Amino acid sequence: MSAQYTLVIGTKNWSSWSLRPWLALRATGAPFEEIVIGLRRPDTQDQIRKYTGSGRVPVLKIAEAGKTLTIWDSLAICETLAERHPQAQLWPKDWDRRAQARAYAAEMHSGFADLREQLSMDFVRKIATPQLREETKKQIARIIGAWSDALSRHGGEGGFLFGGFSIADCMYAPVVSRFHSYGIEVPAAVRAYMDRVLALPSMRDWAKASQGEVDAGIA
Repeated sequence: MSAQYTLVIGTKNWSSWSLRPWLALRATGAPFEEIVIGLRRPDTQDQIRKYTGSGRVPVLKIAEAGKTLTIWDSLAICETLAERHPQAQLWPKDWDRRAQARAYAAEMHSGFADLREQLSMDFVRKIATPQLREETKKQIARIIGAWSDALSRHGGEGGFLFGGFSIADCMYAPVVSRFHSYGIEVPAAVRAYMDRVLALPSMRDWAKASQGEVDAGIA
């Protein structure tokens, strides 16, 4: 497949939505160009709208057969990559496991608003746990419970939520970073899963770039 991918993302230390498809694209092994838009700046929206009318990152540009297609929204980008690169097995092979993995990804995509607000992603910093609202505590418990259930059923086959690394793991990778940054207490099996995600070469590369942003004073 001949394609030219360009992924437009936000400041790596902060942009949880950018991390998700970035991990999926790395998992395909396909080369891609990366454009990083500085977030929380006066011109952020103007810069993003050069690439998409949605006004949000991430954005995937696919140049192929003399035309360029624009895909926005993290989950839509991940689904597109899974379809274009079946060899990467971004969704589980078995239909029942794949259906559950999609449910996990969709729940993350549409839910956990309190967690997002109170534990915003700050990838490389360690931050004291804030006074959590009850709803935030419930959402943390829901995620830990869901992870624990998936790992108990499928984790032994690869160490990730549904065995091999999948879009479900991509969608929850920013939560792994949040739990790590804010010192959220988790069971041993969940901690082991978090450690596996954080040890991925792609996650380590993202961390290195995030640290570079912090050191440069841009995040």
